[in-house]
Amino acid sequence: MTNETIRIADIAQAPVEGCEAIFCDLDGCLVSGGHVYPNVRSFVASHADRLWIVSNNSSDTAETLSRRMATIGLAIDPRRILLAGEQAVHRIAAARPGAALSLYAEPPIRNLARSLGLRTESRKPDIVLLARDGDFTVRDLGRLIDEVHDGAALVVTNVDTVHPDDRGRPVPETGAIVAAIRACVPSVGFTSIGKPAPDLVELGLRLSGAARAACVFIGDNAGTDGVAAAAAGVRFIHLRRMTANGPPAAGALAMPDAAAAGGSI
Repeated sequence: MTNETIRIADIAQAPVEGCEAIFCDLDGCLVSGGHVYPNVRSFVASHADRLWIVSNNSSDTAETLSRRMATIGLAIDPRRILLAGEQAVHRIAAARPGAALSLYAEPPIRNLARSLGLRTESRKPDIVLLARDGDFTVRDLGRLIDEVHDGAALVVTNVDTVHPDDRGRPVPETGAIVAAIRACVPSVGFTSIGKPAPDLVELGLRLSGAARAACVFIGDNAGTDGVAAAAAGVRFIHLRRMTANGPPAAGALAMPDAAAAGGSI
């Protein structure tokens, strides 16, 4: 385990020489919306053979994200992209094959769940999975609460309340919906594999075969990326870019009382 944190203002400054694997956040770190930060393209190209994207993104699969990144000049192998939404679906499908799943998510995540044999049209779900859903409504909120009251286990992909857009402004995230659920049912419980839980970093370590001591995690948020890195025993590189006006750009914000450990599904 390590609590070492290195602070940088530009990804080109990241001390990655000799690293077996470089784990890196996406939004606010490499990109914001369709904007690619300075020096990111050269960094990705130079370290493609050991770079792993570890993101709380719960709208995409690795394939859809890889294609989208290619359109802005970032060539990232989908086999090296680990996303909270996609991995939550895979974990549910492995632990509960054929489970009845109530799914609040974007089409790529819905399609993945169906392809893995999860029953997404059941009126009495075993599990409720909350991912980022741009069409989520107050009516959906009521239905989700009813499903949990009726005994369904609640799984949340991540607890970030916002992520930054290409102007550095906050875009509501899954954690904002969790906050609304908790406003209605303060005692609600859930599990999550997204950062600050170390699950995605641990998965990256297993898939890469890299030694913990020979890895780094680059992220823009100490409360999510930094906590996950520390829990996984990986050095954390805190990327805090300066905006034109001086202060660092806004990063993803986690719910203040979010658990740092994932849970079983």
